[in-house]
Amino acid sequence: MVDLWHHGDREVGPGLVDLAVNVRLAEPPDWLITELTAALPRLAAYPDPTEATEAVAARHGRSVGDVLVTSGAAEAFTLIARGLGARRACVVHPQFTEPEAALLAAEVPVSRVLLRPEDGFMLGPVPEDADLVVVGNPTNPTSVLHPASALRALCRPGRVVVVDEAFLDSVPGEPETLAGETIPGLLVIRSLTKTWGIAGLRAGYVLGPAELIDRLRAVRPPWSVSALAAVAVVACCRPEALKQADELAVAAEADREFLLTGLRELGVAVHGVPRAPFVLGEFRDGAQVRETLRDRGYAVRRGDTFPGLGPDWLRIAVRSRPIMSGFLTTLRDTTTQR
Repeated sequence: MVDLWHHGDREVGPGLVDLAVNVRLAEPPDWLITELTAALPRLAAYPDPTEATEAVAARHGRSVGDVLVTSGAAEAFTLIARGLGARRACVVHPQFTEPEAALLAAEVPVSRVLLRPEDGFMLGPVPEDADLVVVGNPTNPTSVLHPASALRALCRPGRVVVVDEAFLDSVPGEPETLAGETIPGLLVIRSLTKTWGIAGLRAGYVLGPAELIDRLRAVRPPWSVSALAAVAVVACCRPEALKQADELAVAAEADREFLLTGLRELGVAVHGVPRAPFVLGEFRDGAQVRETLRDRGYAVRRGDTFPGLGPDWLRIAVRSRPIMSGFLTTLRDTTTQR
């Protein structure tokens, strides 16, 4: 049985180079640390996400009623599972497992659509009777970016479509995003933790029609978004932050292409067209490769906890070129000695 609760942070450990967690920065940038530090004296007050909600609305050109700031994307999945009354959910896999785990915890029946590597992990048909569909874009772990037109085509009366855009700000220019579109039944989830190195702070949001957002708000625990998370949301929605995010995405794109070239030279199969700051590879005897890499100082993400994948699949987070170069050298030694 697939462990839906397994995440990349369980792969890392002391002394290991972390290629298992998809957080690009090792720590938040200095300007963000400065803003968070300045907010510390205000922690005695209960948090108020109003300013953060307004900042997100302005960033995406939407009304404040279309925005719900959340304690990371994970809270959003839980609210969707509990608040929308879905009866026949469908999750498109392989993808981040938290949505399915949240749905099952809420006792919502879930069917799976398994995308195929031979099709480049591109989106295919979903069950006609599904009243809730969840898909990632770009998808974790495949790194594939689906066309916005294919996602819009999933929308229909009586169905909620949830598009997880947690990594969209790590793709230069944010192509194929639906975050600024108001479509009946469409919810878009965003996370700030990946680009800005604040996974421990938990900051994200949901965008969608006000009537759906109200249903999510109705089941949200009081004060779930901390004061510091609200400060981070405001800071990361400013134009200068968006410009820096795009610069980081461009740099990650170059580092990813360097990694892809090295993997293909070693005969590692990479299916589809990776667009996010991580790469999914199919290895010969991948489980053993993962253990050997670990023994030699590198943690990568196992693939067999994603529905539709097995132990020969490994996800590798993109880091700077020097780190990628060292990893590829170690991987080459690992594979040639086997």
